[in-house]
Amino acid sequence: MLRKFLPHPWLTLVVTIVWVMLVNVITLNAIVFGLILGIIIPIVTSAYWPERPTLRNPMMIIEYLLVVLLDIVRANIQVALIILGKRNEDMKPGWVTVPLDLRSPEAITVLAGTITMTPGTVSSDLSEDGHSLLVHCLDTDDPDAVVAQIKDRYERRLKEIFE
Repeated sequence: MLRKFLPHPWLTLVVTIVWVMLVNVITLNAIVFGLILGIIIPIVTSAYWPERPTLRNPMMIIEYLLVVLLDIVRANIQVALIILGKRNEDMKPGWVTVPLDLRSPEAITVLAGTITMTPGTVSSDLSEDGHSLLVHCLDTDDPDAVVAQIKDRYERRLKEIFE
């Protein structure tokens, strides 16, 4: 009965919090409406989620978020320095294929989103078999170092969280 009413309790919580943040007011009305949305949306979309994503180590999410936030700040500084101080002729944009050890679709989605949110990189394609991700870098001298950084800083942590 509870699974039918709350098919994805974490999604219910996230939708509620996001709604309250969107209206930018913490009132009883905002919370109640957020809860209503948080209950209805997972019920309506539950057919598209045949299995719940499992979180093996949910506390690792905090570490992951801190690493991503730090990397976003660093990448913003690097991109600003590139824009302000590098000539177009000196830039070395490139495509990098990142082989994936992740198999969970949710983990791969989070990884692709993280890469895209980090300035200077964009994830643009996932191979048909889901074993590699195509990433465009604004400026890189060493594509292997980009792959190593993505695998060490993001994929390793996501593997601990999801698999």
